[in-house]
This record gives sequence, C-alpha cells and structure tokens, in this order.
Amino acid sequence: MSIDTLSPLELASPTVVSRAAHDFAAVLAATGPFMALEAASDRLRQDRAAQHAMQAYQAKQQSLQAVLMLNALSTDEQTELEHLREAFLAEPAVTAYLQAEADLRTMCQAAADRLSEHVGLNFASACNAGCC
Repeated sequence: MSIDTLSPLELASPTVVSRAAHDFAAVLAATGPFMALEAASDRLRQDRAAQHAMQAYQAKQQSLQAVLMLNALSTDEQTELEHLREAFLAEPAVTAYLQAEADLRTMCQAAADRLSEHVGLNFASACNAGCC
C-alpha cells in the first residue's frame, strides 16, 4: 500500500497500527494500575463474603426484574434492594476492586488525552457510541 492510497486519517499501514496497538497493550498490562486491577479482581473472585453479597443482590434484582422494568417497586422492595446493594459495595474486596478500576480508568484517560494531543484527534469524541 502506498502513502498515496491512504486516507487523511490513515497515516500508517494496518500492520504498523496492529503492532503499535499490541505494543501499547503490553506496556499497559505492565503498569501498576493494571496489575492492581488484576490483583483486586483475583481477590474479589476468591472473597466468599463479597461473592455471597453479590449473589444476594443479583438474585433479588433478578427476582424483581419485571417490576424494575415497570418502575413499580414497592418502598419495601426498593429498601431491600438498596440494602443488598450497599452491603455488596461495602465489602472490602469490592471497594478495592472499584478503586483499582477507577485508577486504571484515570490512567487510560490520561493516555488517551496524550495520544489525542499528539495526533491531533480527540479519541473520546471520535469514538462515541454513534460513530459506527
């Protein structure tokens, strides 16, 4: 493929882009925030209390699915569901996982901002839900 056949936004061949993406993913996987998320995910999967709290919340949510879709929860049902949600979110393994996820998201946003700056294209606006 010659440079003359590339579109204005396509500055490299697909092979070069694929290699760069692979290299970026390898570097990302070696970062502290990514490794912290992996460790937090492992802890969450192995934490019985957190798993039990998640299952209780999900079971109640599924049992109320039709009522939720109709936005017709009773006050008691809403209170119970919220209590189960809060109990799940209060589990230390869940809290650690959510924090690790937020930290990784922040780092990825900073990386996207730097890439956007460097290439002159705002990735966030270029990749919105309606772009494809």
